[in-house]
Amino acid sequence: MSMRRRLARFNRIVGNRLVGPAIARLPGFGMLYHRGRRSGHQYRTPVKVFRRGGEFVFSLPYGADADWVKNVLAAGECDLMTRHRRLRLVEPRVYQAARELVIPAPIRLILRQVNATEYLALRSADVTTGPPVVREHRPADAGRGDGQGQP
Repeated sequence: MSMRRRLARFNRIVGNRLVGPAIARLPGFGMLYHRGRRSGHQYRTPVKVFRRGGEFVFSLPYGADADWVKNVLAAGECDLMTRHRRLRLVEPRVYQAARELVIPAPIRLILRQVNATEYLALRSADVTTGPPVVREHRPADAGRGDGQGQP
């Protein structure tokens, strides 16, 4: 297993659970809400957020093959909660850049150390306030429509 994969696994199991609840309130950070491309489950991923004009840019230190990136690309959208604002982000695109100037120099140095050259950019579809909307995923055969969830 590569160092990148080991770090990603550690952060998913330990780091994200420790900092996750508070991260969306810190400047430059956010919580990304996305839906599993196969399961339909709602997931949240703490992220570092950078603005470039009308776009939000996320560095991909674990690469574009991270599950959360694949989920966002498959759905074509996600929600970002940052500093008490919920944003709907759309039109995701992954790109490579040896040096992304929107990212502060100290963070670029860290990203260079882990050979992170991939980024995800999305644009804001709308701006609202409040907690992220959790959309129910309900298979077509999940019930009678009476709210009981019985077949």
